[in-house]
Amino acid sequence: MKNRKIGLHTFMAVPAFALYCLFFIYPLTKGIGMSLTNWNGYGQAEFIGLKNFVDFFKDSRAISDIKTTVLFALGSAPLLNIVGLLYALLMNSKFKGKSVARACIYMPAIISPLIMGYIWYLLLQPGRGVIFNLLNQMGHPEWFPNWMSSYTSEIVVLVLVNVWQYAGMTMIIYLAGLQNISQDLYDAAMIDGATGWQSFRFITLPLLVPSIRINVVTNIIGSLSVFDIVMSLTSGGPGYQTETLSIYIMRMCYGSKTGYSTAVAMIMFLIVLIPVLISLRLTRTRD
Repeated sequence: MKNRKIGLHTFMAVPAFALYCLFFIYPLTKGIGMSLTNWNGYGQAEFIGLKNFVDFFKDSRAISDIKTTVLFALGSAPLLNIVGLLYALLMNSKFKGKSVARACIYMPAIISPLIMGYIWYLLLQPGRGVIFNLLNQMGHPEWFPNWMSSYTSEIVVLVLVNVWQYAGMTMIIYLAGLQNISQDLYDAAMIDGATGWQSFRFITLPLLVPSIRINVVTNIIGSLSVFDIVMSLTSGGPGYQTETLSIYIMRMCYGSKTGYSTAVAMIMFLIVLIPVLISLRLTRTRD
């Protein structure tokens, strides 16, 4: 009877395993093979070994793109979790208009990031954007500096726009976790004389670990693979100053360097995988 159950469970897992192989294992192995070739996307592929990887690390533009991608992720992922958690704590309290507030916070997340980026570009465009024109009519154009004049200000604007759009999605996951925490635990803590901070530290945070794990992983992946916001706001410029790895991959692929762009995609896969595995390990230990 036990063997029949094991056989049935194995049989039921076959469709899921087949889909996993079709959409992950096969593309990954195919990508590894392509990354070892000098292929332009349509001609005959030529095996060149690890030359694409060596060329990548010799390219100063590629190294700069890694720096930009990592800096964006270091700013975006923590802020998304902090702002999302603060939103969730606020939305978990009782006040009038809470449903409308939740909808307003979450609404930017359902809009295409490319469209959202263009909207923000119309607002923030230096010298002729909506905000600049409003301040100019007020007689204070100096209040709106050219944020594209420095690398630091560009990264800050990109991070803030990304956080503004996706904090609502992070909020929803934290809110679901908060609503699964029994009120009895807070009542017992209050009877024992616990302060609000102590209740948050010893009850809320430990019980939010599953939600934290989901948000940390998804935000790391999303931040390290950012494309749309950067493309619409700065197009990776000026020059290649704010270009990220995902934009670099796209441009190399369209530049008839398909084999090379696939190698860069493999490197980007590892760059995303390492912090994800570390965060999963840390949250699992905490759990």
